[in-house]
Amino acid sequence: MIKTAAGHGAKIALEALQFAYPGGRPMAFEATIAPSDIVAVMGPSGSGKSTLLSLIAGFEKPTAGRVLINGEDVSRLNPHRRPVSMVFQENNLFAHLTVAQNVGLGRSASLRLSDEDRTAISDALARTGLAGKEDRLPQALSGGERQRVALARVLIRRRPVLLMDEPFASLGPALRDEMLELIADLHAAQGMTILMATHDPRDAERLCKSMVFVEEGQISATGTTDAFISGEASDAFNRYIGARREIN
Repeated sequence: MIKTAAGHGAKIALEALQFAYPGGRPMAFEATIAPSDIVAVMGPSGSGKSTLLSLIAGFEKPTAGRVLINGEDVSRLNPHRRPVSMVFQENNLFAHLTVAQNVGLGRSASLRLSDEDRTAISDALARTGLAGKEDRLPQALSGGERQRVALARVLIRRRPVLLMDEPFASLGPALRDEMLELIADLHAAQGMTILMATHDPRDAERLCKSMVFVEEGQISATGTTDAFISGEASDAFNRYIGARREIN
């Protein structure tokens, strides 16, 4: 497992959080995430992992309950007002904007940037291995480079919570390892609280100290990643992983 440093992440508390899509089954989430923890969110497809992250980020609003970040109820705040950054599998880059401009959106939605902002962008691109590619458009980048742009944008936002929804699902093993190392480096530098939805237990084992297991719209188990991987934490997780544990 990659070693990470403690820092200035935020405590997340989900208190009797309830949600349902129209015509869908009710979901209910209850959990507490420690500041600066790195947490794998695992579970079958359709179990509610993405919905859980969207509720924390503010892209979905709960029908009941609260989302607390460092003790503040953010349940009704719009996403841009929450102390949260989110990285998606699709990178969420604008095709008509350059690498530097896509990163700059982390500081200003209008791209009215100060000299300090431009310095921060250059530093973030250098730290994510993108120096010299400032003027390229996203279509000229590899999949791994596009994810690095998304992570550079996270760097300059400096939010205490980072949510990642299967960000490396489309990457091969070598690129995936590079991205996991980069996330570990960002965490060591900023100490943010990280929740990462993933289907791959190797991602969790390599990066995450803790895990939550989601099934049928609920968090059915929480604990250390080591306990889950060793088979001690959850029978449901053991059934979900099945023979894949032998690959690790």
